[in-house]
Amino acid sequence: QSSRLQFPYKYGSQPGFFLHQLPTPQEEAKQFPNQISFTQQSSAASRSAMATKIYIVYYSTWGHVATLAEEIKKGADSVPGVEVTVWRVPETLPEEVLGKMHAAPGREDHPVITASQLAEADGILFGFPTRFGMMAAQMKAFFDSTGGLWQEGSLAGKPAGVFLATGTQGGGQETTALTAITQLTHHGMLFVPVGYTHGAGMFAMDEVKGGSPYGAGTFASKDGSRTPSDAELALAAHQGKYFAGIAKKLKAV
Repeated sequence: QSSRLQFPYKYGSQPGFFLHQLPTPQEEAKQFPNQISFTQQSSAASRSAMATKIYIVYYSTWGHVATLAEEIKKGADSVPGVEVTVWRVPETLPEEVLGKMHAAPGREDHPVITASQLAEADGILFGFPTRFGMMAAQMKAFFDSTGGLWQEGSLAGKPAGVFLATGTQGGGQETTALTAITQLTHHGMLFVPVGYTHGAGMFAMDEVKGGSPYGAGTFASKDGSRTPSDAELALAAHQGKYFAGIAKKLKAV
């Protein structure tokens, strides 16, 4: 008498297999070449569930912060086991006003995020331009919409960092970061500054460059004509890699 059980196979009526033995990917590939292996599906789902999800959430007027966001993503993507998504927050100004400001069009490859989606991330980096030494109103409006997450404690314990752009050297590279920390604090998030982990370049005095121990930064000039320098982009990439490594360690705890 055969010890094999007979029951419908998952892709149709086929001979069953030992209850304790799943088919190998090679066996399934031979029998069903056009189907995705059950074990491959399970493995992919498991990897996705285990991956550390990093969200880069930003607002950008002239595109400087968006450029930094892309560099940060490159750095974070270099960390194994990390999934990175770049998002932009909703715009609050009408098109007529944006046109007068010569604002850059929104990046279509960066979808608009809703406050509730923040809870899906294991770590979040927030980017924004400065307005009178503080974050731009669009980002503040987005934080103001996170009351439900605050009430539920949905962001508590998640690592967070900031990056930014200012028009001038005295425009708030540090005050903007400092005042942004209040938003993270009320949510119970863990602020992860970049510190001086980028090395000697952070001490160099041979060029004008944005960024600080609080996070990456760039100078846009008063009319947005200046683009991020190589040094600023390098710090952004480093911040992404450094932050992703910290977030990954925290998730493993």
